Parts: sequence; C-alpha cells; structure tokens
Amino acid sequence: MAQKFSRTRTPSGLPALALGVMLGSAGTMTATPAFAVDAECAAAPEPVISLNYGSRYTDDDDTRSTLDVDSNEVVNAALRPVDDFIRDLVARSNGVLNESDPTAASGAADCVLAQIATWARADALSDLDSFTARLSMGARIGAIAEAYRQVRPLVTDIKAVADVDQWLIQRAQEQLEFWEKEATSGARTGNLRAWAALALLNIGEVTNTDTFVWWASASAVRILCTAREDGSLPQETKRGSYGLHYQFHALSPLVTIAARLDRAGLPMTTSCNNALPRVVDYAFNDFEQEGALTQEYSGARQSYFDGTETLEDHELAFLGAYVSLFPNSPLVDRAQKTENLSNSKLGGDQRLLWQ
Repeated sequence: MAQKFSRTRTPSGLPALALGVMLGSAGTMTATPAFAVDAECAAAPEPVISLNYGSRYTDDDDTRSTLDVDSNEVVNAALRPVDDFIRDLVARSNGVLNESDPTAASGAADCVLAQIATWARADALSDLDSFTARLSMGARIGAIAEAYRQVRPLVTDIKAVADVDQWLIQRAQEQLEFWEKEATSGARTGNLRAWAALALLNIGEVTNTDTFVWWASASAVRILCTAREDGSLPQETKRGSYGLHYQFHALSPLVTIAARLDRAGLPMTTSCNNALPRVVDYAFNDFEQEGALTQEYSGARQSYFDGTETLEDHELAFLGAYVSLFPNSPLVDRAQKTENLSNSKLGGDQRLLWQ
C-alpha cells in the first residue's frame, strides 16, 4: 500500500506554505481579472469531449522547433475553448481565495465546483483521438484540478465533489497509462511529461490518491536527472531556436512540483546533484548571455533574441514557488520586480498561492 502523508491546510484550503521571503507588493494584476465572489454564477461553457489534432511543427523537423503556421492555428483553435474555460475558472478560484467573508467564499467556491462538475458529468476530455492531443492534455487537466484544489475545502455540494473526483481520477489514470505505455522515449523526459506530472500531483492531493503523487514525484526526478552538469535539459535545448524557450517552459511544472512536495515532506531539491537549482540557474544565466549556451547545443539563435518572441511574465510565474524553496536565491529580486507572477496553468496568481 502506498504510504500516506499528512497535508496541513490553511484557511484557504491550500497546503500550508511557509515563505522565508516576501515576494513584494508590485504586480497585483493577474493574467485575467479575478471574478467578484458575489457575482452571479454563470453556467459553464459547453464541455469539450473530443480533441483530435496533429503537431504544431513541420513534419520534416525532428527537433520539433519549426512551426507550421497552418497546423499551429488548427491546434490553437482546437484548444481555445478549453484554455478559455481554464482562464475563467482560475480567475474565479483565485477570487475565492481573496475573499475574507466565509459565507461569500463558500458560495463562490460552489460556483467553481458547479462549473467543473458540468464538465465532469459530460465526461469532458475523454476522447483524445490523436497522439498529440494525449501528449499535450496534461497541463489542461492539471489546471482544472488546481482550480478545484483551491476551492474544495469550502464547497458544500458533496455529490458534485464525488462526480468531479471520479472524473479527475479517470483522466489522471489515462495520462499515467499514456506516459508509461505510449509516449516516445524522448517525450518521457521532456516538459510535457513534467506538466502531466503536475496534473497528477494536483489530482493525487485533492483526491487523496497517493499513487498519483508518487508518480508525479518520480516523473519530475526522472526529468531533472537528465540535466547536464551546466543545468541544461537535453530534451529541450536541442530544439533549434526554441531550446531556451522550452527550458523555461519545463521550469514551471518542475519547480511547482518540487515546492509542493517539499511542503508535503517529500523533498526533491537535492536530487541528482541539486539538479533543480542547476536547471533554473542555467535558464537565467543563458538568458543573460542572449541564448549563447543553448545555441551551442541547438545550432540556432534563440527565439527570445531573434525577434520571434520576448520572455513574458507568465513564463516566470514559477518564481513564486522557487523563492519559497530558496529564500536566499538571487532570483528573489527578479521575483519582486516581475510585475505579474500569474499563469493559469499553474493556478493563477502565484503571489496569492505562495504568500
């Protein structure tokens, strides 16, 4: 039988989080405006049951770094209803955590629960009819589970809780089986595996399913243990001009998993010769060098410096969790100066979640 571990809860219902540093008062904005808790509870959007789409990348690019413009738009269009639902849902769950009136907070929590239950009862996201859909769904399932985790201690509809728990456990089991049986060997050490691991951690904690928690921990350690001595992740830094982009993308779930497990008494920050701080330091050091380190691995100028994109605040939202683990890190200053530490896939406003 899997070992049980205790979960200390705060009044907000989240695991108790002790910060050794203030994240600063700057940047009270979130990626989406928080909903007022006394607003009428809107009906959930139409549940998305089936998804079937191919890769965003050109067929002849083994590094998965050259976007196919048309395919990328098809993928975005397919995922847009799910991502819109997640952004609204997380804004509502953050609103619950911001509410000081217990009665109002409970009513708003029931609204979040009702929206998730609508998708659960429709068996949403159950028909993932392509490899790529199954590969990329972890972050979405995880975000819904995190919104649920934020409000569950305050909800009152026990039947809805049972329905949502059952649905999340089924989606988690499907993800676990996909990553163990179907995913390619390369993908199993990449950022999408990390996002799936965060999903299973969220679901494992909120449904008290320890198997999922252990799988999340093992998956994160497996990815971290692939890091080179300099902290680069081989599966990400080989990806052409997007190598550094995907190194940063992997940090969000990996750091969040590590911080959450640390509070649960399952520390992993020193695993594989302190891999977690090494992979974080690599990303920021290389950014300061305009991607020169990753260019050595990938052979391409990095997307942050070739005019393709800029490093956005939501890509740095994991700093809220990181400075809880390393309160003396030089990145504390970066966290304080980053205006908007918010990412819907991580559950919204990270200052709120890690204060």
